[in-house]
This record gives sequence, structure tokens and C-alpha cells, in this order.
Amino acid sequence: MAVTKDPRPCSIADALALVGEKYSLLVLREVCLGNGRFDQLVRNIGAPRDVLAARLRRLVDAGILTRRAYNERPQRFEYRPTQAGLELEPVLMTLKEWGDRHVRKGAGLPMVVEHVCGSELVPVLTCRACGEPVRHEDLTAHPQAPGWTVAGPSAA
Repeated sequence: MAVTKDPRPCSIADALALVGEKYSLLVLREVCLGNGRFDQLVRNIGAPRDVLAARLRRLVDAGILTRRAYNERPQRFEYRPTQAGLELEPVLMTLKEWGDRHVRKGAGLPMVVEHVCGSELVPVLTCRACGEPVRHEDLTAHPQAPGWTVAGPSAA
């Protein structure tokens, strides 16, 4: 087996490098709820102001959030999700559902999200091609990175 110093090339790892930190995901939660002003974010997330400012800069630089002035004197900004940010909302909803079931375990739901149909949203991942719910046993991975198999680096 070939020995490599580099980890498996992975879109999950690349995404986590941008949004995989607690405060980044909580910022996304808040801006998707419409709470994009810095003071709202500080209050609702509980992050230290300097840490929050750094996360906001990173999310703006990555094109996940946009920043716009809502007050000139003093200059104040609000943050809103870009299209890329909105595309992360299903990830947040799925993570919320998982937390409701496996972490809170009947401790009461801190928030219920209602779908436009009037029912509580319970996200389900489906295949775009056939519409069937995705189940672990129905998946087969096909690594595309040269030199990698599902098990790891391939033999030289």
C-alpha cells in the first residue's frame, strides 16, 4: 500500500474548513432566521465579540454571507446569506433534526420549523434521480481522486 502524507481529498473536509466551527454554523442559523445585525448575533449566539467578528469576516470572504450597511453614523452592518449560504440551510435543518432526536432526547424542542404546507419540517434526504429516501445500505462510494480507493491510498 502506498504511503501518503496527505489526507484523503474530500469535499466534506473542504466545507468543514469554512463552516465546521460551532460559531460559524450558529451565525448561519441566525442569518437564516433573519437576525443579521451584529448585536443580535452576539446576543443569540453567545460568542465573544472578537471571535464573532472573525467568523463573520471569514464567511463574507468565502461568499457565504454578504454584508450591507444599515446605518452610516455610527457605521453598522447587517449580514445576509448569499445563495451559497442559503444552500447550507438544509444542512442546518438536518443537523437540527438529528440533535432533536439524538442529543436532546425528549428534553423538549427549543424550536420547531414549519414548512409552507403548515406541517412541522422533518427533513428527509432523497435521491434527485428517483425520488427515493437515501439509506446507508443503498449507497456506493466511487473515489475520483487519483491514487485513492474507498479503503484509502491505492498501491503504487
